[in-house]
Amino acid sequence: LNISAAAHHVYNPTGAGVGLGHPLPNNGAKVLMAGSWAAAVVDELPQLAQDIHVAKYRMSGFWDTPLDSILRNLGRTTIFFAGVNADQCVMTTLCDAHFLGYDCVLVKDCTATTSPEYCWLATLYNVQQCFGFVTDLDSIFTALNTENPGANK
Repeated sequence: LNISAAAHHVYNPTGAGVGLGHPLPNNGAKVLMAGSWAAAVVDELPQLAQDIHVAKYRMSGFWDTPLDSILRNLGRTTIFFAGVNADQCVMTTLCDAHFLGYDCVLVKDCTATTSPEYCWLATLYNVQQCFGFVTDLDSIFTALNTENPGANK
């Protein structure tokens, strides 16, 4: 992995555990390695032919990837965030999106973390206070399905 020693240390401080790029004990999938089970899209999320896949190499999906260019070429200005881990990959990608001028919306019931609860609460707090909006999936569906009489005038 092309990752700094500091990043390796955070995930495997003693060198005796499972760190980035190491095989998981239960299935041998390498942690955060492209093409491995541990980095695959979950089966429950169908992948369509028109989907755009952007491989990432750090916590943030924007660092050294074409994601910003793709979104700008598509004319997108708002990004909805979901996934794991909320306080790590999701948060760093959301922060980078905010710094690049995107409107950021964290969908809290489509996001999770394996970190302690205070990390999740801090993520929600920081997004609301500094980086964007927090909502839930039902609110998004309600907004999309509510007729707005003045929207297309």
